[in-house]
Amino acid sequence: MNDRAAMSLVKSNRPRFTDIEGLAAMVRRGDSLGVGGHHFARLPIALLRAIAHSGVKDLHYVCWAGGLPLELLLEADAVAEIDLCFSSLDIFGLPPRFRAAAESEAIPVRDWTALAMIQALRAAQQNLPSMPFQLPEGSDMLSRLPGARAMPDPIAGTDMGFIPPLRLDTFVVHAQRADENGNVQVIGPRALDFAMAGAARKVLVTVEEIVPVGALRQDGRQSVLTRNQVSAIALAPGGAWPASCLPFYVTDYQALSEVFAARETPLADSLQLPSDGVPKPLQRAAKVRAETALAMPALAHDAEKASIDEIIAARIAAELDNESFASAGAVSPLANVAYRLAKATHAPDMIIATMSCGHLDIAPSPMILSLIESLDCETAVTHAGGDDTYSTYYQPGAVTHEIVGAAQVDRRGRVNTIALRKPSGGLIRLPGQGGMADVANMHRDYLLYIPRHSVQSLVDEVEIVSSARGLLTPAEREPMGYRTGQALVFTDLCVFRLDRISRELIVIETMPGVMQLQIRDATGFAVTFDADCREVPLPSSDALAVLRNRIDPLGLRRLEFVSAKERGALIAEILAADRAMVELCIAAQEIARRKLRTPW
Repeated sequence: MNDRAAMSLVKSNRPRFTDIEGLAAMVRRGDSLGVGGHHFARLPIALLRAIAHSGVKDLHYVCWAGGLPLELLLEADAVAEIDLCFSSLDIFGLPPRFRAAAESEAIPVRDWTALAMIQALRAAQQNLPSMPFQLPEGSDMLSRLPGARAMPDPIAGTDMGFIPPLRLDTFVVHAQRADENGNVQVIGPRALDFAMAGAARKVLVTVEEIVPVGALRQDGRQSVLTRNQVSAIALAPGGAWPASCLPFYVTDYQALSEVFAARETPLADSLQLPSDGVPKPLQRAAKVRAETALAMPALAHDAEKASIDEIIAARIAAELDNESFASAGAVSPLANVAYRLAKATHAPDMIIATMSCGHLDIAPSPMILSLIESLDCETAVTHAGGDDTYSTYYQPGAVTHEIVGAAQVDRRGRVNTIALRKPSGGLIRLPGQGGMADVANMHRDYLLYIPRHSVQSLVDEVEIVSSARGLLTPAEREPMGYRTGQALVFTDLCVFRLDRISRELIVIETMPGVMQLQIRDATGFAVTFDADCREVPLPSSDALAVLRNRIDPLGLRRLEFVSAKERGALIAEILAADRAMVELCIAAQEIARRKLRTPW
């Protein structure tokens, strides 16, 4: 394709069918580039590899998340600017290339709130000069949003945020299928894919399969990006590997672990799909049904006393009841465990939403690493996009809980998850706030956790307020349509409550065996203890059995409580146990299949 053809390519009623190299050639120098998918799901890895190999430069990366896609493009020296909400490699920690770029200030990084990015994309999608959004009260985020302004609403007079359009030159995404007319099927959570597609001039799609016209009508739960919104499509079986693309294959966590460990090998090379395609065990794992996983024999953990991660998980679960609507954020094993424990024990009617609310109202399936996404996808009542999640659940205040990990919290309960300043003056880049600045006020209960209580993590005043409970009292919350609940911080030493009168943290509970002096010495501000301060109760033997054997048999919750040095060994242990459990599930599924005489 010549340059003129590539430059003139826009959306049409008949998307062009080409190959991956043809798609990559349509990404031009200086493009603002959006990337679809979410976490390690439906990432367009094959296309991103081709873009990296194409030599294109000066891209403006725009996405809710950075993660693996951004690492690929940074390694290729293809990125000149970054706009995002969050960047993480999930259980594998912080992305090294992103951190290096941000800490050296070699590349401008602009941190967005999720709601502001959604509204900016919608403004572009809807041809509007701006869109309003609820202000992230109590945080510093408004000043970080490009072009955002706070001003009175012209009708109600209430202070609101307004954000100009966020337009994309190119949006790249991997999807399950396209039909021969160019309609694209997306199964499962949509992330911000549809909003980004609407804001983009060019939409480039790789798919697992191309099917006859009419075939997409035969599928059940799906979303369809209609052909007039798509510019070009390439057939790319395994195009998301080592990320997942359900129902074809699950995430290859073992391959990801090896990729991130092999720092001498370029990502663009180590992420090349194996010559024989996606490994067969990953394809078979994607077919494991929830009933199979739930029917597996419980593991028999030794009867030992509760660990601190189990105590905190059980204590958080105690906050939940049958009226709870709990959302799990980007990287929150502890929150996931606590939610599932509550639903499997004392709160069966509560609603759990995972994958940043992409899976709505799931069953409390076991947290088998390779199967979490597929089991949640299957048992969810419905699937959603991040933009739908905000307008339908977050902004109306329908969610009661979203328990979020924090790197640093100050005496007023304000959080910093963006960057820390070293004594030498250099920066330590953190993952970002994702949507915390929004939901800190929208959700009824504001619950944070800090796995390792220290003077570095609990400080007198954070340098950057990435999120805060700015609307704390009923008088502040009710005019905004928000319910008032608890504002708590859980640590491995105690539980704090954000007091509505002093607006400062006070200790209301201590962890078993922890003395008040120990808490004072480990905290970077003067600690106040509630007059009724008591000790957190130990989990019951029944709760521990459910937690260890049914909900978190691999012990994923432990990942939040280990040091960086210990993390690698723990991940290796978890991956080995995960492989064994997945093999057992596949074997059980095979037995069930033979009984029913159905093919894989």
